[in-house]
Amino acid sequence: MEFLNDMALFVEVVKARSFRGAADIIGMPNSTLSRRISALEKTIGLRLLHRTTRRITLTEAGQIYFERCKRIVDEAKLAHEQLGEMLEQPSGVLRASLPVDFAVTYMAPLIAEFARLYPGIVFDFDLTSRRADLVSEPFDVAIRIGEPENSQLIARPLGVLPVYLYASPRYLDRSGEPAEPDDLAHHECLGIKKSNTWTLHNEARTTEVSIGSRFKLNSVGMICRLAALDMGIIMMWEKIVADDLASGRLCRVLPQWHGTPVSVYAVTETRLLPAKTQHFIKFLQKHLSKV
Repeated sequence: MEFLNDMALFVEVVKARSFRGAADIIGMPNSTLSRRISALEKTIGLRLLHRTTRRITLTEAGQIYFERCKRIVDEAKLAHEQLGEMLEQPSGVLRASLPVDFAVTYMAPLIAEFARLYPGIVFDFDLTSRRADLVSEPFDVAIRIGEPENSQLIARPLGVLPVYLYASPRYLDRSGEPAEPDDLAHHECLGIKKSNTWTLHNEARTTEVSIGSRFKLNSVGMICRLAALDMGIIMMWEKIVADDLASGRLCRVLPQWHGTPVSVYAVTETRLLPAKTQHFIKFLQKHLSKV
Protein backbone atom coordinates (compact mmCIF):
# COMPACT_ATOMS: atom_id res chain seq x y z
CA MET A 1 0.00 0.00 0.00
CA GLU A 2 3.02 2.28 -0.35
CA PHE A 3 1.36 4.00 -3.32
CA LEU A 4 -1.09 5.63 -0.85
CA ASN A 5 1.82 7.37 0.84
CA ASP A 6 3.22 8.36 -2.55
CA MET A 7 -0.22 9.72 -3.46
CA ALA A 8 -0.06 12.02 -0.42
CA LEU A 9 3.46 13.09 -1.39
CA PHE A 10 2.25 13.87 -4.91
CA VAL A 11 -0.50 16.11 -3.50
CA GLU A 12 2.05 18.04 -1.40
CA VAL A 13 4.32 18.56 -4.41
CA VAL A 14 1.45 19.99 -6.47
CA LYS A 15 0.30 22.25 -3.63
CA ALA A 16 3.83 23.56 -3.08
CA ARG A 17 4.40 23.85 -6.86
CA SER A 18 7.92 22.47 -6.47
CA PHE A 19 9.76 19.44 -5.15
CA ARG A 20 12.00 21.58 -2.97
CA GLY A 21 9.11 23.44 -1.37
CA ALA A 22 7.24 20.21 -0.68
CA ALA A 23 10.40 18.54 0.64
CA ASP A 24 10.83 21.38 3.16
CA ILE A 25 7.23 21.07 4.32
CA ILE A 26 7.32 17.29 4.59
CA GLY A 27 10.83 17.09 6.04
CA MET A 28 12.09 14.70 3.37
CA PRO A 29 15.21 15.02 1.18
CA ASN A 30 14.40 16.55 -2.19
CA SER A 31 16.07 13.66 -4.04
CA THR A 32 14.01 11.07 -2.14
CA LEU A 33 10.77 12.91 -2.86
CA SER A 34 11.60 13.16 -6.55
CA ARG A 35 12.40 9.46 -6.69
CA ARG A 36 9.12 8.54 -4.96
CA ILE A 37 7.06 10.58 -7.43
CA SER A 38 8.92 9.05 -10.38
CA ALA A 39 8.16 5.59 -8.97
CA LEU A 40 4.49 6.56 -8.64
CA GLU A 41 4.40 7.65 -12.29
CA LYS A 42 6.04 4.35 -13.29
CA THR A 43 3.45 2.40 -11.28
CA ILE A 44 0.56 4.28 -12.88
CA GLY A 45 2.13 4.18 -16.32
CA LEU A 46 1.49 7.87 -17.06
CA ARG A 47 3.50 11.06 -16.62
CA LEU A 48 1.86 13.23 -13.98
CA LEU A 49 4.21 16.23 -13.96
CA HIS A 50 6.11 18.31 -16.46
CA ARG A 51 9.42 19.18 -14.80
CA THR A 52 11.71 22.14 -15.58
CA THR A 53 14.59 23.58 -13.58
CA ARG A 54 12.32 26.31 -12.18
CA ARG A 55 8.86 24.85 -11.78
CA ILE A 56 6.54 21.92 -12.24
CA THR A 57 3.20 21.80 -14.04
CA LEU A 58 0.54 19.12 -14.18
CA THR A 59 -0.06 17.01 -17.24
CA GLU A 60 -3.66 16.33 -18.23
CA ALA A 61 -3.47 12.99 -16.44
CA GLY A 62 -1.79 14.68 -13.48
CA GLN A 63 -4.62 17.20 -13.12
CA ILE A 64 -7.24 14.44 -13.01
CA TYR A 65 -5.16 12.40 -10.57
CA PHE A 66 -4.51 15.41 -8.32
CA GLU A 67 -8.20 16.28 -8.02
CA ARG A 68 -9.05 12.72 -6.98
CA CYS A 69 -6.03 12.28 -4.72
CA LYS A 70 -6.54 15.57 -2.89
CA ARG A 71 -10.04 14.52 -1.80
CA ILE A 72 -8.73 11.17 -0.58
CA VAL A 73 -5.83 12.75 1.32
CA ASP A 74 -8.08 15.45 2.84
CA GLU A 75 -10.54 12.83 4.06
CA ALA A 76 -7.74 10.72 5.54
CA LYS A 77 -6.32 13.75 7.37
CA LEU A 78 -9.75 14.66 8.66
CA ALA A 79 -10.38 11.16 9.99
CA HIS A 80 -7.02 11.20 11.75
CA GLU A 81 -7.54 14.66 13.22
CA GLN A 82 -11.09 14.03 14.40
CA LEU A 83 -9.82 11.14 16.49
CA GLY A 84 -6.97 13.23 17.82
CA GLU A 85 -9.34 16.06 18.71
CA MET A 86 -10.96 13.81 21.30
CA LEU A 87 -7.73 13.99 23.28
CA GLU A 88 -6.50 17.53 22.70
CA GLN A 89 -7.32 20.92 21.32
CA PRO A 90 -6.91 21.57 17.58
CA SER A 91 -3.39 22.38 16.45
CA GLY A 92 -1.34 22.96 13.32
CA VAL A 93 -0.85 25.82 10.90
CA LEU A 94 -4.00 27.73 9.90
CA ARG A 95 -3.44 29.33 6.50
CA ALA A 96 -6.02 31.99 5.68
CA SER A 97 -6.52 34.65 3.02
CA LEU A 98 -8.03 37.80 4.54
CA PRO A 99 -9.29 41.11 3.09
CA VAL A 100 -6.74 43.72 4.15
CA ASP A 101 -8.77 46.58 5.61
CA PHE A 102 -11.49 44.47 7.21
CA ALA A 103 -8.89 42.18 8.79
CA VAL A 104 -6.78 45.00 10.22
CA THR A 105 -9.65 47.19 11.39
CA TYR A 106 -12.19 44.66 12.61
CA MET A 107 -10.87 41.10 12.62
CA ALA A 108 -7.59 41.70 14.49
CA PRO A 109 -9.16 41.69 18.00
CA LEU A 110 -11.17 38.57 17.12
CA ILE A 111 -8.06 36.80 15.85
CA ALA A 112 -6.21 37.71 19.06
CA GLU A 113 -9.03 36.25 21.15
CA PHE A 114 -9.14 33.09 19.02
CA ALA A 115 -5.37 32.68 19.36
CA ARG A 116 -5.66 32.85 23.15
CA LEU A 117 -8.36 30.17 23.11
CA TYR A 118 -6.32 27.78 20.94
CA PRO A 119 -2.61 28.06 21.78
CA GLY A 120 -1.80 25.00 19.67
CA ILE A 121 -2.68 26.76 16.41
CA VAL A 122 -0.03 28.65 14.43
CA PHE A 123 -1.27 31.33 12.03
CA ASP A 124 -0.15 32.01 8.46
CA PHE A 125 -2.24 34.91 7.15
CA ASP A 126 -2.10 36.46 3.69
CA LEU A 127 -3.68 39.92 3.75
CA THR A 128 -4.42 40.87 0.19
CA SER A 129 -7.06 42.50 -1.99
CA ARG A 130 -6.75 39.77 -4.62
CA ARG A 131 -8.95 36.69 -4.71
CA ALA A 132 -6.73 33.80 -3.68
CA ASP A 133 -7.14 30.60 -5.68
CA LEU A 134 -8.16 28.07 -3.06
CA VAL A 135 -7.70 25.16 -5.45
CA SER A 136 -4.09 25.81 -6.44
CA GLU A 137 -2.89 27.74 -3.37
CA PRO A 138 -2.37 26.15 0.08
CA PHE A 139 -5.05 28.09 2.01
CA ASP A 140 -7.35 26.41 4.52
CA VAL A 141 -9.92 29.21 4.28
CA ALA A 142 -10.52 32.62 2.74
CA ILE A 143 -12.64 35.32 4.35
CA ARG A 144 -14.47 37.25 1.65
CA ILE A 145 -16.81 40.22 1.65
CA GLY A 146 -19.63 40.11 -0.88
CA GLU A 147 -21.21 37.23 -2.73
CA PRO A 148 -18.75 34.43 -3.65
CA GLU A 149 -17.93 34.34 -7.37
CA ASN A 150 -16.88 30.70 -7.73
CA SER A 151 -19.82 28.32 -7.34
CA GLN A 152 -17.41 25.36 -7.14
CA LEU A 153 -16.16 26.52 -3.73
CA ILE A 154 -17.92 26.04 -0.38
CA ALA A 155 -19.14 29.34 1.08
CA ARG A 156 -20.32 29.51 4.69
CA PRO A 157 -22.08 32.74 5.78
CA LEU A 158 -20.49 34.46 8.77
CA GLY A 159 -22.55 37.61 9.14
CA VAL A 160 -23.99 40.71 7.49
CA LEU A 161 -22.37 44.16 7.73
CA PRO A 162 -24.59 47.26 7.93
CA VAL A 163 -23.58 50.05 5.53
CA TYR A 164 -24.12 53.78 6.17
CA LEU A 165 -23.01 57.19 4.90
CA TYR A 166 -20.30 59.13 6.75
CA ALA A 167 -18.34 62.37 6.49
CA SER A 168 -16.21 64.52 8.74
CA PRO A 169 -17.85 67.42 10.60
CA ARG A 170 -15.44 69.87 8.94
CA TYR A 171 -16.36 68.63 5.47
CA LEU A 172 -20.06 69.11 6.26
CA ASP A 173 -19.41 72.59 7.69
CA ARG A 174 -17.58 73.52 4.49
CA SER A 175 -19.83 71.84 1.90
CA GLY A 176 -23.18 71.64 3.63
CA GLU A 177 -25.04 68.55 4.80
CA PRO A 178 -27.18 66.70 2.25
CA ALA A 179 -30.86 66.46 3.14
CA GLU A 180 -31.86 63.96 0.44
CA PRO A 181 -29.97 61.33 -1.57
CA ASP A 182 -30.19 63.51 -4.72
CA ASP A 183 -28.09 66.14 -2.91
CA LEU A 184 -25.10 63.75 -3.10
CA ALA A 185 -24.67 64.77 -6.76
CA HIS A 186 -23.26 68.07 -5.50
CA HIS A 187 -20.77 66.45 -3.09
CA GLU A 188 -17.43 64.68 -3.23
CA CYS A 189 -18.39 61.01 -2.81
CA LEU A 190 -15.45 58.70 -2.21
CA GLY A 191 -16.19 55.22 -3.53
CA ILE A 192 -14.47 52.14 -4.84
CA LYS A 193 -12.87 52.76 -8.23
CA LYS A 194 -15.33 50.82 -10.40
CA SER A 195 -18.49 52.14 -8.74
CA ASN A 196 -20.24 55.20 -10.21
CA THR A 197 -23.52 54.79 -8.33
CA TRP A 198 -24.71 54.19 -4.78
CA THR A 199 -27.92 52.35 -3.93
CA LEU A 200 -29.62 53.71 -0.81
CA HIS A 201 -32.59 52.40 1.16
CA ASN A 202 -34.96 53.66 3.81
CA GLU A 203 -38.12 52.10 5.15
CA ALA A 204 -40.25 53.48 2.32
CA ARG A 205 -38.14 53.24 -0.81
CA THR A 206 -34.89 52.47 -2.60
CA THR A 207 -33.04 54.92 -4.80
CA GLU A 208 -29.91 54.88 -6.91
CA VAL A 209 -27.72 58.00 -7.08
CA SER A 210 -24.80 58.86 -9.32
CA ILE A 211 -21.63 59.80 -7.48
CA GLY A 212 -18.55 61.72 -8.50
CA SER A 213 -15.16 62.46 -6.99
CA ARG A 214 -11.72 63.78 -7.83
CA PHE A 215 -10.33 60.53 -6.40
CA LYS A 216 -10.41 57.07 -7.97
CA LEU A 217 -9.51 54.52 -5.29
CA ASN A 218 -9.31 50.76 -4.82
CA SER A 219 -8.50 50.80 -1.10
CA VAL A 220 -11.14 50.82 1.62
CA GLY A 221 -8.56 52.04 4.13
CA MET A 222 -7.59 54.99 1.93
CA ILE A 223 -11.23 55.90 1.34
CA CYS A 224 -11.89 56.04 5.09
CA ARG A 225 -8.68 57.98 5.74
CA LEU A 226 -9.52 60.64 3.17
CA ALA A 227 -13.03 61.01 4.60
CA ALA A 228 -11.54 61.60 8.07
CA LEU A 229 -9.30 64.22 6.45
CA ASP A 230 -12.36 66.17 5.28
CA MET A 231 -12.23 65.14 1.62
CA GLY A 232 -15.76 63.87 1.10
CA ILE A 233 -18.63 61.51 1.91
CA ILE A 234 -18.23 57.74 2.05
CA MET A 235 -20.59 54.78 2.15
CA MET A 236 -18.95 52.19 4.38
CA TRP A 237 -19.42 49.24 6.71
CA GLU A 238 -20.07 50.52 10.20
CA LYS A 239 -17.37 48.40 11.87
CA ILE A 240 -14.64 49.74 9.57
CA VAL A 241 -15.16 53.34 10.75
CA ALA A 242 -15.95 52.57 14.41
CA ASP A 243 -12.79 54.27 15.75
CA ASP A 244 -13.35 57.40 13.62
CA LEU A 245 -16.94 57.59 14.82
CA ALA A 246 -15.94 57.22 18.46
CA SER A 247 -13.33 59.97 18.14
CA GLY A 248 -15.64 62.34 16.27
CA ARG A 249 -13.53 62.36 13.11
CA LEU A 250 -16.57 61.05 11.22
CA CYS A 251 -20.33 61.29 11.73
CA ARG A 252 -23.41 59.82 10.06
CA VAL A 253 -24.83 61.53 6.98
CA LEU A 254 -28.45 61.07 5.85
CA PRO A 255 -29.08 58.92 8.97
CA GLN A 256 -32.51 57.80 7.74
CA TRP A 257 -30.83 56.12 4.73
CA HIS A 258 -28.49 53.16 4.52
CA GLY A 259 -26.60 51.23 1.86
CA THR A 260 -27.16 47.62 0.88
CA PRO A 261 -25.87 45.38 3.71
CA VAL A 262 -22.80 43.34 2.78
CA SER A 263 -22.43 39.64 3.57
CA VAL A 264 -19.21 38.07 4.87
CA TYR A 265 -18.33 34.47 4.00
CA ALA A 266 -15.77 31.86 4.93
CA VAL A 267 -14.84 30.13 1.68
CA THR A 268 -13.12 26.75 1.47
CA GLU A 269 -12.19 24.40 -1.34
CA THR A 270 -13.72 21.37 0.38
CA ARG A 271 -16.32 20.45 2.99
CA LEU A 272 -13.76 18.19 4.67
CA LEU A 273 -12.21 20.65 7.09
CA PRO A 274 -9.60 19.97 9.77
CA ALA A 275 -10.46 20.92 13.34
CA LYS A 276 -8.39 24.13 13.30
CA THR A 277 -10.40 25.47 10.33
CA GLN A 278 -13.75 24.34 11.71
CA HIS A 279 -13.09 26.09 15.02
CA PHE A 280 -11.95 29.27 13.27
CA ILE A 281 -15.08 29.44 11.11
CA LYS A 282 -17.42 28.69 14.03
CA PHE A 283 -15.70 31.35 16.14
CA LEU A 284 -16.14 33.98 13.42
CA GLN A 285 -19.76 32.96 12.85
CA LYS A 286 -20.48 33.43 16.55
CA HIS A 287 -18.98 36.93 16.67
CA LEU A 288 -19.86 38.30 13.24
CA SER A 289 -23.49 37.24 13.59
CA LYS A 290 -23.73 39.83 16.40
CA VAL A 291 -22.74 42.70 14.09
